[in-house]
Order: sequence, then structure tokens, then C-alpha cells
Amino acid sequence: MDSLRELFKIGNGPSSSHTMGPQKAAQKFKDRNPDAASFRVELYGSLAATGKGHLTDWIIIETLKPKRTEIVWKPEVIKKFHTNGMKFFSLNDSREVLNEWLVFSVGGGSIMEENEDRRGGNKVYDLSKMSDIMKWCDENSMEFWQYVGSCEGEDIWEYLKKIWAAMEEAIVRGLNTSGILPGELKYPRKAQRFYKKARMRQTRFAINGKIYAYSLAVSEENAAGGEVVTAPTCGASGVVPGLLKALKEEYDLSEDEVIKALSTAGLIGNIVKENASISGAEVGCQGEVGTACAMAAGMASYILGGTLEQIEYAAEMALEHHLGMTCDPVGGYVQIPCIERNAVAAVRALDAANYTLFTDGKHRVSLDQVIVTMGETGRDLNCAYKETSQAGLAKYYQELSKYFKPEK
Repeated sequence: MDSLRELFKIGNGPSSSHTMGPQKAAQKFKDRNPDAASFRVELYGSLAATGKGHLTDWIIIETLKPKRTEIVWKPEVIKKFHTNGMKFFSLNDSREVLNEWLVFSVGGGSIMEENEDRRGGNKVYDLSKMSDIMKWCDENSMEFWQYVGSCEGEDIWEYLKKIWAAMEEAIVRGLNTSGILPGELKYPRKAQRFYKKARMRQTRFAINGKIYAYSLAVSEENAAGGEVVTAPTCGASGVVPGLLKALKEEYDLSEDEVIKALSTAGLIGNIVKENASISGAEVGCQGEVGTACAMAAGMASYILGGTLEQIEYAAEMALEHHLGMTCDPVGGYVQIPCIERNAVAAVRALDAANYTLFTDGKHRVSLDQVIVTMGETGRDLNCAYKETSQAGLAKYYQELSKYFKPEK
């Protein structure tokens, strides 16, 4: 498996696959073609279907400036390697092609070419299945965070400190901003309002209110194109930090505990990325919010004193109950239903952790089995339900909006 540096990345929303990936690809192509007079970029599959709402064309044009760039939309063209395909062309003054490059945005801000191995090309971890990692930890009397350290090296902890700082900064910005999110939906920011209500409550449900508020804060920042951390993607970036921030405050966690918990979450996300997919365009939202919920559930179980078996069970339960979740962003924006899904998934992650702590950790279906199932389910999903906005809520929103007034 790849390093956690390839999972947790700091960048601008609203989509790791539709903005961060294309931005990285555009910068690489620009650097390789300094003498080009202009550029043309063809967007395929999901990149073309929802690229407008995800700012794909904008980020590519901005990255390739000052050269002129033409964007060609081809949603009907779906490449076998991955639906998020794009081809860059460098042109001379006569509009003749000098160079071309086919590349894919495979989720989490990562890009690959057709001949590359989809399974973590930069091998940092020698094990990639949760069952094998649990066996190693048991035989060596280690915890998951210690396995991360043994594979990554000591410098991973400083990197994760930067990641956590970026997560907290996104929460703060989100809580301090109100108004309407960019786009035609005119979707209102809610994090600030949720936080004020949660702060006033003196009941056991107050922590849920904070989890909602913090998760919304990050997700709203992402939807506005702000800086967030892929966890494992931009579209699911609110789940892990939202829950971790609330638990940090609830239990007065030290920085050391926070970073160890974050590494546990990252390990789980890495296993899913390696053995299935975290790309909504490839497997639906189960690969994004479902994976984020699994990461957050295992993280919470660790914080609450869970054993290896209970941590694995929490992650398994969280992902299992997201199986089949479609990716149907209304209008192509990462707003409806994406933002609410982050908040609800963060609380669901805590519920999964709490549930499994009442058990001895033994259960029938393993996390590894659920991950394989998720990948197969994703491949079986109709492409209309995989980040194309051609079905589900995206399809019926316009019709429903005739009968219901937009939320104020």
C-alpha cells in the first residue's frame, strides 16, 4: 500500500477527483510543454458529466494560464481504465498537435496513466489486508498506529500533525462563515447555526450537535472551494475531522492521542483504497462517505479504548451499512446530498464504535470481506449512479423543486 501521504492530502475542494486530480495533471502537462502556444483538453465520462458543478474546467484553465485552453466535453466516452479520463493536447500557433497525454483522476487527488498499477505503486506497507495486519499486531503486541510507524518511519507523525492542523483550520473557517454556497442551488451554510445550538445544550446529545457542526463546517468549506484534507476524498472530507474534533474536546485528548487516532483512520482508508476504490465515479458514494465512516468508526473505537478486534468491527460495521450508496450530486455540485451525508456519517461512525465496544469484537463478516463486496457492488452499479448526476436525487430534484420552496 501507498504511504498515508497519498491518502491525506491538503488541497482545494470541491472534489479531489474533479478538481485536485485535474489540477495536478494540468500542472504536469504544462511543465512538460513550455513551448505550447495553446492547449486543448478533452474530458471524458464522469469528469465531463459533472465537471461544470465540480469546477473541473475552471481549475484546468486557471492552471494552464496564461496560455489559452479549450475544454471539450465528452461524457459519452468512458475509458476502461477509469471513468475519470482526460486527454491533454499541446498546440502550436497553427493549432497543430505537438504533444498529447491521456491521464486519469482515480480518486483522492491521485492521477494515473493506463499502464500504471492501480494497487499502490509506491509500496510502503508490506501488508494490505486488515486480517494480515491484525495478525502482525497480535504477534508483535502492537497497535495499529505502531504498525503505521513501523512502515512509514518516524517522520509520518510530523506529517500527520500538519494534516490535523489543516483539518482544524478548515473547521474554524467553516464555523466562522455564513451565507450561501457558490452555485445555482443557493445552498445555505449551516455549520455556524448548528454550533451555536450545540454549545447551548447541556445534555448527552450536545456532542452529536458538535459532530454535526464540525463536519458541516469542513464540508461547506469544501463545497465553497476552500482548503480541506482528503479523508479519503474531498467529498467525504468532513467525517473524520468532524468526529475527531468533537472527541478531542469531549475527552480532552492530547495531540499524541489525536495523531495516533488519525493514523488508525488512515490505515483503514488505505486498506479500502488498495483493495476496492475511494472514487465516487467508480463505485458510488459508498467508496467516499462509506470509507470515511469506516475510518472514523475505527478511529473512535481506538480513542474509546477498543481492542484490535473491536476497532476492526467498528470499521466493518460502518462500511457495511453504506453498501450500495449511490453518488448522485444534484446539479453536479458537492452540496446535495453530500454535505448532510458527511454530518450523518460522522455520528453513525461514533454509533458503530459504541456498539462494538459492548461486544467482545467477534463477528461473522470481516472488514476485508466488506471491502471486496463494496468494490464488486460499485462495479455493478449503473453508471448513472456514479457521479454523473443522471439519476437518483440529481434526476428528480428539478421536478421536486416545483412543489417545495428552496430552504432559506
